[in-house]
Amino acid sequence: MHDQPSTSKGFPPVAAADARLLILGSLPGQVSLARVQYYAQPRNAFWPIMGRLFGAEPELPYEERLARLVARGVALWDVCAEGRRPGSLDQKIDSASVAPNDFAAFLAGHARVALIAFNGATAAALFRRKVAAKLSSPAPPTIQLPSTSPAHAAMPFERKLDLWREALHAFL
Repeated sequence: MHDQPSTSKGFPPVAAADARLLILGSLPGQVSLARVQYYAQPRNAFWPIMGRLFGAEPELPYEERLARLVARGVALWDVCAEGRRPGSLDQKIDSASVAPNDFAAFLAGHARVALIAFNGATAAALFRRKVAAKLSSPAPPTIQLPSTSPAHAAMPFERKLDLWREALHAFL
């Protein structure tokens, strides 16, 4: 008999009303949930990439990193408000258990968002399946970027950084 994993609940969005770029993950992993911080797993490349692109270096205190993103017009959130997942791997998210965040309300309150960037394939797929068709008005353009997760280690950091920089050049 297998125990069902408990439901993980995501975090509120980090965003100013004038945000122009929304970066979406899937659902916080176990280290992030424990620390109540986006991308808290030390081997995740998210903060090193945000450091190089937006000055939100991983060495800075968490609140300062968030403030630097917000000051640059970057919003941070996840597709899932909640969902079940054993461990932290995106492919282990039980899609049937996913409750998406309220993107209609978010986008209505953040009308300057010009691009939604997905941190990996799972975030993109969950958004397509659980959110996009339910929006009453079309979402801003979207782009899928390579996952910053340590589970996606086949791609070297510098290549991930180059792809993120190229995709987000208009916001840098």
